[in-house]
Amino acid sequence: MKIDIRVECHAGYRADEHPLRFTLRGRLFEITEVEDRWYSPGTIYFRVRAEDGNFYVLRHDEGMDVWTLDAFRASREYEITPQPLDVSTPPGPHGAS
Repeated sequence: MKIDIRVECHAGYRADEHPLRFTLRGRLFEITEVEDRWYSPGTIYFRVRAEDGNFYVLRHDEGMDVWTLDAFRASREYEITPQPLDVSTPPGPHGAS
């Protein structure tokens, strides 16, 4: 399932050289990194990281000048990491034996 989005791009040697930000369901996402791009006939794909830390694959159909969101992956940075066990505090109400 593809979702239509609004994308603002940097215009360099091409009109839509690379995306800078996009709006999805009324929320603005600033792009912090274009991680990859690849080409298909008439289409350019961009794998980007947004300021929320998540990854998005944006597809630009150049002939129709339509942008869609083709994929999403949550960042692993926001997963809960286990904390080391504090062995200086005795376990239980009676302490260590």
